[in-house]
Order: sequence, then C-alpha cells, then structure tokens
Amino acid sequence: MNKYIYQNKDWPRFYWDNERVISLLATVRNKQGRLLGNMEALGFQLRSEALLHSLTVNIIKTSEIEGDILHPDQVRSSIARRLGIDIAGLVPAERHVDGVVEMMLDATQKFNEPITDDRLFGWHAALFPTGRSGMHKITTGNWRDGSKGPMQVVSGIFGKEKIHFEAPDAALLPSAMQQFIEWMNTTTSLDPVIKAAVAHLWFITLHPFEDGNGRIARTIADLQLARADGSSQRFYSMSAQIQLERKDYYDMLESTQKGDMDITSWLHWFLSCLDRSLTLTEQLLNKVLRKARFREKFEGQPLNQRQNLMLNKLLDGFEGKLTTSKWAKMAKCSQDTALRDIQELINSGILLKEDTAGRNTSYALSGQV
Repeated sequence: MNKYIYQNKDWPRFYWDNERVISLLATVRNKQGRLLGNMEALGFQLRSEALLHSLTVNIIKTSEIEGDILHPDQVRSSIARRLGIDIAGLVPAERHVDGVVEMMLDATQKFNEPITDDRLFGWHAALFPTGRSGMHKITTGNWRDGSKGPMQVVSGIFGKEKIHFEAPDAALLPSAMQQFIEWMNTTTSLDPVIKAAVAHLWFITLHPFEDGNGRIARTIADLQLARADGSSQRFYSMSAQIQLERKDYYDMLESTQKGDMDITSWLHWFLSCLDRSLTLTEQLLNKVLRKARFREKFEGQPLNQRQNLMLNKLLDGFEGKLTTSKWAKMAKCSQDTALRDIQELINSGILLKEDTAGRNTSYALSGQV
C-alpha cells in the first residue's frame, strides 16, 4: 500500500470532482474580477498605495507561516524602492528581507515569464543569502542532494518525533522537477486558479529544497494567480488568509499527501481559502484607501506629529469614543495641548464634535473624510 501520494502509479495525474469545485471557482473568479475592476477605477496614487499594502502583507505573512518574523517597515521600504513608489520614512532593509521581496516581485511582476530551474534556484538563493537556515548551513540555489538523509517533516520532542511527511528521494528530483516545470509552462484548458492550487500542492509534495519549500510553493501559487488575473497588480494576499488558518492548511496538506490522486478536498479548501482572502482584502483595502483619500484631500493641511498619529488611529478604526483625555494619553501630551490639536482639526473640517451627553465631549472624523 502506498504511503504518500507521489508513490501512486498514476502520479502526477491528479483528478477531482468538478461538481464540488465549479460553483466555488465561479464565486472566486467573480470576486477577482470585481476587485481588479474597482482598483482600475482608482487613480494611480491610490492604486500604488493599495499595491504596496497588499504586497507588504503578503510577504510578511508568507514568512510568518514558517515562523520567520519580518519587520514591516523594512518590507514596505524594500518594495517601495524596487517599484519606484515614493513614500516617506524609507528605512534600510536587512539582506534576508530584501531577498524575500526580490523573490515575490520577480514572481508577480514577471508572471508571464517561464519557470526555469535557474529562476527557482535564484528564488531559493535570495531566501537564504548567507547560505544558512538559522544556525545550519544548507545547499542553496540547487535541489537538495540527499546527503543529510530523507527529507522529512516532523514534530514532537526528540525520540518521540511524529513524521508527518517524507518527500521523494533526492535522486528523483531532477526529472520530477523538469516534469513540474514543463507543466507550469504549458498552456492548457485548465482554469488558471485551479492550476495555482495544483501547482502549490505538486511543488510542496516534491519538497525539492533543503528549506524554504513552503514559501516558494506559495510564491509559485502567487505567480499563477497573477497569470489568472492577467495582471502584476497584486491587491490580495492568500498568504495572509493561510496564516489565519495555518493549522487547517498543514492538516489539509498532510492528509492530501497521504491520499490517492483525487485532490478534490484540497482544491475545495484552496478555493475556499482564496474566497475568504478576497473578502478580507476588500475590508482591508477599504481602510487603506480611506487613509489614502484622506491624505489626498487634505494634502495641503499642515498637521503635527500628534495629529498624524491620532488621525491614523481613527482611520484604522478607533474603538470607543475619542475624548480629550484619550488623545492626551495616547499622544503623550497635556490635555490643553490635546484640546488645541483637536480644535485645529475641527476648524479644518477634519474632525467634528459629537452630540454626546455628559461631561466628556467626544470627537469623530467628519463625513467628508
């Protein structure tokens, strides 16, 4: 009896129940089209702001899934520099941050370029610029060679490890990866979103590198989703949703890799996750765009540091009522200074005084923000 999916005699001829996925696929494709249409209707500055936000989230979250925490300001600055987006407060980025950014931008900005061995090797080398994963030296820019034994995904304490998955023997990788690459570069009648789901599963099953396989698998899926959209403008992040559903993600991958060639359940999970990602993106982008529109509308209005801080909090969705005392505490100033800050914003039409009973007057963004 086969233990893993790649040991099936029909590997990699996947199949699925189209009836179970067709309706969900149609929903996802509709949301993709609606999102891209809405973004195209915006001006260049707003689109750039939304693009920068989405790419930053995607890169942070795909690394966070693997336990690698990247500094948001470094990621944002690295993307902005490479895309020529003019933003304030650029900060230097560490080498490994630049590497993850380079990989993602190469995949999404050059989505129509073919996948090759060398391109994948470049992504891998960018992920590990020092040639190490943590304290361990690894082979970078090449397939794993098997010198360190079988590639296993394990958990548990030493001596009581649980093997979740064992990847194919390293000797099989050159031909197995060539087959995958040829499939990726071949145009078929398969819907591009379904192809993204299959590509993700196929690559992660082969586990061709010593480390970084999850991040590269998700990058390949992002490249294929860009092909599905026909656009390098990435306004949604599936990795952000996968991070929220991390346990289900790994459970689904494990169960699929221990099954037969029927990947219906994996496709249904992938499409459902993508659907939830698109819904979440609409909510997140509403905040980003609201902030961008605010800056656009009140660009000539001089604001001090405290006012910028508090307005960002309000635009992000301030919980509760904003009072002078809360302003003073959060902006670290006196109540008299807070009241002056607020009054200036009221005079500019940015804030308004709410009709509230009691002693504590509260303030909110005006309807024109």
